[in-house]
Amino acid sequence: MIHTLKKADRLLLACVVLLAVIGLMTLFAAVHSGELTVWYKQLVYWAVGMLAMVLVCFVPLRFVGLLAWPIYMLALLALVLTPLLGDVHMGARRWLDLGIVNLQSSELMKWALLLLLAYWFATREASSVKDLSVALVCTIVPAALIVIQPDLGTTLVLLTAAMVVILVAGFPWKWFMGLLVLSPFAGYVLWHNMHDYQKGRVLSFLSPESDPLGKGYHVIQSTIAIGSGGLFGKGFLEGSQSRLHFLPEQHTDFIFAVLAEEGGLLAATVLFILYAVLISRILAIALRAHTRFGGLLCVGIATIFFLYVFVNIGMVSGMLPVVGVPLPFISYGGSALLSMLLAMGLVLRVSIESADKVGWQRPGSPLL
Repeated sequence: MIHTLKKADRLLLACVVLLAVIGLMTLFAAVHSGELTVWYKQLVYWAVGMLAMVLVCFVPLRFVGLLAWPIYMLALLALVLTPLLGDVHMGARRWLDLGIVNLQSSELMKWALLLLLAYWFATREASSVKDLSVALVCTIVPAALIVIQPDLGTTLVLLTAAMVVILVAGFPWKWFMGLLVLSPFAGYVLWHNMHDYQKGRVLSFLSPESDPLGKGYHVIQSTIAIGSGGLFGKGFLEGSQSRLHFLPEQHTDFIFAVLAEEGGLLAATVLFILYAVLISRILAIALRAHTRFGGLLCVGIATIFFLYVFVNIGMVSGMLPVVGVPLPFISYGGSALLSMLLAMGLVLRVSIESADKVGWQRPGSPLL
């Protein structure tokens, strides 16, 4: 067991551990003046997630591939049951109460779809109309179910990550450019099917000052917190915006504002560097992967992490509309954290199997 773990990418592991420390410290700062139960729950989620990550390191990728369809069908079932049995939070029905944890079905589906697409194109060509059609149907169906929850942010992350995997798998660029021509039409349809509060978030992004106590409140308060942090921050547990609870959802979607206020630009830069190293290591492992399945899987995981970071920090700093996307390893949430750590376990497994196959690679693309 120890011999196997020694083959895992140590830099990737170090990034996860450091992000765990930063995440728990930031979450404590966000909730210390309120309900500490949230922090203790997150501590348990980290313990369970780290254990799950280590266990996944010992599961052969061949076996993981065989589970792709069952996991996808289970995630699809959860999505179907969510509108019927799910809990409502802030006007959205996205969670299934499983007793031990509230499962966010859309979070499970993102990773399940990624696993399925990587497995599907590991033995098939993305240029085949038949094989591509199956992949697109498997992508569009859950995306539609997530939209009606409603959860626009997760839908966009899922669709973007799926498209990246399909492109890397060999989807013809000419076809892709043809789809881009249809994007304005898709945007028109999407806009006219969005809820009023979602449209309000987009409009408030363009001019948050037009409704400072309503739709623009989130962005105004978060940018105040980020700006007031300065270069070195106000100090741990000294953030006025978080301590006085001016920040909305300060322990989940807007937790970056807490970190920036108390740690300043310095803490934010450290976080950016850790994310950059994490994502670059995942891509490096993808290039070293000795199987197409492992390579595609890592590319998809790197894409999702990048989108999480880019969208979350973009919306908190007022550069993107507000959508419900967590900050990886920092935001509170059991489903998101456990799924991310399981994804890290899969990446580490790819690195372990690549270490066992040093010098061996099938001819062709680095992902073959």
